[in-house]
Amino acid sequence: MDELDAAIVAALQSDARKTNREVAAEVGVSPTTALDRTRALRRRGVIRGATLDVDLRRLGRGVQALIAVRIRPPSRRHIEAFRDWVSRLPDVLGVFVVSGDDDFVIHVAVPDNDSLYAFVIDRLTQRAEVANVRTTVVYEHLRNPAIGITPDAITGR
Repeated sequence: MDELDAAIVAALQSDARKTNREVAAEVGVSPTTALDRTRALRRRGVIRGATLDVDLRRLGRGVQALIAVRIRPPSRRHIEAFRDWVSRLPDVLGVFVVSGDDDFVIHVAVPDNDSLYAFVIDRLTQRAEVANVRTTVVYEHLRNPAIGITPDAITGR
C-alpha cells in the first residue's frame, strides 16, 4: 500500500458512502485513478466491504456487555465448536478468540438486564464445555472509525 492507497482508505473510512468523485477530489487525483485504485484495493482484500452503523438502543437492544468465557477441556475441537455456535446467536455482535485466562470475549447487545441474564444463564452456561463466565456491562461504546490508516502510518513517517 502506498500513500495514495492509504489516503483512499482513510477517505472511505470517514464515510463509505462517498462517491468516487468525492474520494478523488479529497485525495487529489482524477476520478479514473481513484476508481482504479479503489477496485484494486477491493481485489487485494484491503477493502472488504462497508458496514452500516446503527443505534442499538433505538433497535431495542440498549444493554451491551462483554462476556469472558473459559472452555474446558481446552481442545481445538471444543474451541472451534463453541466459536461457531456462539457467533451465530442473534444477540452476539462480535466474538474474540483470546489468549490468557479466558478463551473468548463475546460482545452482546440485548434489550434489558433480564435478557442479559437469560443469555448468560440459559444459553452460555448450558453448554457442557463452558467452565467459567464473567460478564461486564458496557456503559458506553466508543469506536474509532479511522483505525489509524493514514498515509503517514503506511509510510512510517
